Parts: sequence; C-alpha cells; structure tokens
Amino acid sequence: MGMTVSQKILAAHAHLDEVSAGQLISAELDLVLANDITGPVAIKEFKKTGADSVKCHDKIALVMDHFAPNKDVKSAEQCKTCRTFAKEQGIENFFDVGKMGIEHALLPEAGLVGAGDLVIGADSHTCTYGALGAFSTGVGSTDMAAGMLSQTCWFKVPSAIKFELCGKPAKYITGKDVILHIIGLIGVDGALYKSMEFVGDGVKYLNIDDRFTICNMAIEAGAKNGIFPVDEVALEYMKGRFKRPVKIYEADPDAKYDAVYKIDLSTLRPTVSFPHLPENAKTEWDEIVIDQVVIGSCTNGRISDMRAAAEILKGRKVADNVRTIVIPATQSVYRQCIDEGLVNIFLDAGAIVSTPTCGPCLGGYMGILAEGERCVSTTNRNFVGRMGHVKSEVYLASPYVAAASAVAGKLATPDDLEVR
Repeated sequence: MGMTVSQKILAAHAHLDEVSAGQLISAELDLVLANDITGPVAIKEFKKTGADSVKCHDKIALVMDHFAPNKDVKSAEQCKTCRTFAKEQGIENFFDVGKMGIEHALLPEAGLVGAGDLVIGADSHTCTYGALGAFSTGVGSTDMAAGMLSQTCWFKVPSAIKFELCGKPAKYITGKDVILHIIGLIGVDGALYKSMEFVGDGVKYLNIDDRFTICNMAIEAGAKNGIFPVDEVALEYMKGRFKRPVKIYEADPDAKYDAVYKIDLSTLRPTVSFPHLPENAKTEWDEIVIDQVVIGSCTNGRISDMRAAAEILKGRKVADNVRTIVIPATQSVYRQCIDEGLVNIFLDAGAIVSTPTCGPCLGGYMGILAEGERCVSTTNRNFVGRMGHVKSEVYLASPYVAAASAVAGKLATPDDLEVR
C-alpha cells in the first residue's frame, strides 16, 4: 500500500519498510523541544527515572520564551530549573534572554529543524516545522521526558487529508487567511489526529513564512501535523542554515487519503476568526470596535509579518483607543526590523515594540485583556479567556488586517483604509 509523506518519514525513523494508518511504532527522534512552561515538568519526570544523563545532548532544545524575561517569581523559578538542568546535562541548544526567540520561529531560523526530520515538542504548535518537510508534532511533558531519556517516542501512525492548493492569492492575502479559511471549512476537529498535507500549483505562491503559519495552525483543526512538499522555496530557506542532510520524501501515487479538498487561493478574501473558536471564520462583519492589537507570536512574528504590518502603518497613526503591541519573534527578526527602519515606523504610528516573547498569546503578560475588551491578534487561538478575562474577545487575523484594524480603531481590512 502506498504511503503519504508523513507516513514515509515515520517509517524511516522507525526503521521499517512501510507503515499504515493506526499502526503503533517506536521511532528515533531528531530533536526534542520544551519551553519554560513545559520544560520544568519534563525535567521533574526525567529525574523520577533516576537517569544520570540525557541520551543526546545535541538533540534537545530548551527555549525560554513564554514568560521570559521573567514576569514574576514563579516564572523566574521555572526558567532557573531549565537553566540548571541544561548546565548539568550539557544541553547545547539552550536559549535564554539575549539569545532566545519564540521557539517555533527560532528553531528553523537556527537550523535545528528541517526536511525529513522527526521532531516532538512539549508545545502543541511544534507542528510548525512541517513547512520545511519535517514530521513535527506536539506531545505532553511526560513524552518529552521519555524523549530526553531515550531519544525515541511512540507514535500512532496518522491517516491523512490532502489539500490541493491552486491559483495565486490576491494582494493582502497571506498564509494566515489560507489556514483560517481551511479551519472554517473543516472545523476545529476536522483533521483530528490526521496529517494535513498541502500540495498543488498554488504552493509556489506561498513564501516560507506563509507555510510556517499554515502548519503552525494545523493543530487548530485537531491535526497531528501539517506538512508541505520540499521545493525550491524550502531548500533556499534551509541552505547554509540546516545542520543535517536534507532528506526529501514524496507521497506515493497510490497513497490513501481520508479526504481531498481543493482550495482556490485566488478566491480567498481577508479572513478573521471570531470568538471563541478558530473555526468561526468570517470575511464580512458589522462594525466591531476594538481595544488592542497584537502583531507577533509563533504564528505571525517573522520578518514578512513585520513588513506587512509596517506597510499598513507607515505614515499612519493607530487609533487613540487602540493599544498596539508589535513582537518580533526572534532577536534576528528584531534586528532586521531595526535595520530596515520598521521599528521607527511602528513607533511613529504609536505602537510599542517588545522583546521576543509568547507573553500575550497565552494570556501571560505584555498585553492582558480586561473584562469586555476586544483584541485583534495575529496569534493562533481565541478560546474563552485565552488572552485575559473570560469576558474578553480575541479576533484572529493576518498582520495586514491587524495593522489596518489598529489604524481604524475597529476590525478592518487594508482595503477599508483605502476607501476612507
């Protein structure tokens, strides 16, 4: 029986000729990831085993990104736990203040993940790395501990859904609009424990940041992972960056899919997910006055996202009633924003620019919402209370829409600004 791309990667890492959907396998891992929230739990479980050392010092990454720089004593203690463990174990890929970034932007940028890899992370958005042709997925902290101990993990091989992308997106349409449209189409459980495999002529019109965004939010459709083919765009990104040999896998012609969806990118419009589920996707709305805009996160904090926001904000001012927070995802992206003059554009518009952090995305800090407040955010989740008070609202959107909304003082698209 033919295999999908994801199944081929799993088979290779399990040292099997073939695998099939539903099969349980044990597979070798190329990288194991945790952050300052999930890392301490994994470290505690690791120590319970009585083990003296991790299996592979160079195949573990600990990134202090959720509450770093530390917002309080508890977050300081959590980072200290990770810092101490990394030093004791000689973990090479430890990223702290000054070197860290938002994990799912930082690891590809640092060349730690790439084509053909099998990666687990104690964070649900680990599926981001499928943009580079890797099988990457989120796990619990106990699995993370086992991964550090053995550099292996158990998997149930997922079945797959194929998304055939065609057509060229219109101006202001990004990967965020694509994935919000898809989640609106299939629902938050539409790909439950399945692989979302993106193919077709339309892929060439999606830059690598668009693909990171799409794979990042595969989990919001319940997927085990999302994955793109390894083409010239992916290879160019990995060139001189990825630290292991590139391994390219392609689906067999007779690979089985649970469903096939055809998405014409040329027909898409700016899409926003309304509270309180990512599947609540809309392209039209009545007037919705907002209080805050957040542009950043592991979903949309890369340099093309910063450039998109700056394109809209240049020469404009954010509305008096809107707090606008811009968060470059890594130190490198932050530096690019400075070098390209984007930071000045943000500051001139009346926004603030933060050090890289996940902070507001999970309701941690750097942008908590009060009761009744509304936020347009480029993050990935808008569940009840996600960014603060349970009676606040989060609207998920692209950097273009978020920036336009900041200027308008209400939910808006770039075209709305031009009409005014």
